This record gives sequence, structure tokens and C-alpha cells, in this order.
Amino acid sequence: MTFDLRRGNDLPMVIRLMLCLSLLLPVASAAERIKELNTYWAEVSRAVKAGDFEGYKATCHPDGVLISGKKKTSYLLAKALEIWKPGIDATKAGKVKAAVDFRFSKRWGDPKTAHEIGMFRYQHVDEKGVAKTEYIHLEALLVKRGRWLILMENQKSSGTKEEWESLKK
Repeated sequence: MTFDLRRGNDLPMVIRLMLCLSLLLPVASAAERIKELNTYWAEVSRAVKAGDFEGYKATCHPDGVLISGKKKTSYLLAKALEIWKPGIDATKAGKVKAAVDFRFSKRWGDPKTAHEIGMFRYQHVDEKGVAKTEYIHLEALLVKRGRWLILMENQKSSGTKEEWESLKK
């Protein structure tokens, strides 16, 4: 299809075509953002399961904040990483097993920011072989600085398996 704008009668068609294409751009960028974020959360899961402390740390913004609704507190993710490091190292050493996965009910953002609302499931088997599964309501803010980094992790409250199952995979 060719357009001859010199005649003037193709101008409305070109404008309509440009308008249609511009309406598709947010959908395409949203789909790309979700794909990138799915890759981000898969990396978090991989790092937890492997006991990869440096890999996990690389998913966090240096100024990131952890909020714990259960404990009614907040502190830097850097402090949380210090607290979690022995457990992550024990996973790497094979002394314990850990796994985390994520499901979301709302995923808002633009190409450089994301607000994710959902839950995570944390599964842990301790040194005695005792297994525990926790379901946690999560709200996360992420920024893209070359790669996605979590800026705020709000572990709002405990959840249930039924709530977890109701969320999309």
C-alpha cells in the first residue's frame, strides 16, 4: 500500500493509521515490561533456590526498603540481606532447602517503573527435614536502571493457600 500525500486525499487514511499504531504502543510496551518482570522474578526464585547470595543481592536496589506488616517495621533491604545471608548460605551449602515463587493480581507501570501486587510462596526445609510453607501478601515497587531492581518490598501480611491458588500463575 502506498500513499500519495501530494494529492491530499490519502491524508485522513495516514492519520487514522498513525492513530491506530499509537494506540498499540502502550500494549506492546506493557507486554514487554511484564515479560521483563517475569524474568526478574524468575531470577529471584533461582537465586533463592540456589542459595546464590550475590545473585539475590543483584536484584535489589542499593537504597531498597523492606516493609514487614507482620513485624510492623521497615528497614533497608541491605539490612534484610545481612539477616537473610546465613540462611541463603545454608541453602547453598545444602544444609537447608528453600524456594520462592510469585503470583500477581495487579501489575502496573511504564517502561522504567513497576508496581506489582500479589503474593509469594516461600517453602523451606530446615536442617532437621521439617518443611514449612508460607504465603505472604506482597506489594513491590521496582525501577529499571539498565535492569529491574526492587526498590520497595512490602511483605504486607500472611496469606492462605486458597488466596494463593486464586491468583493467576
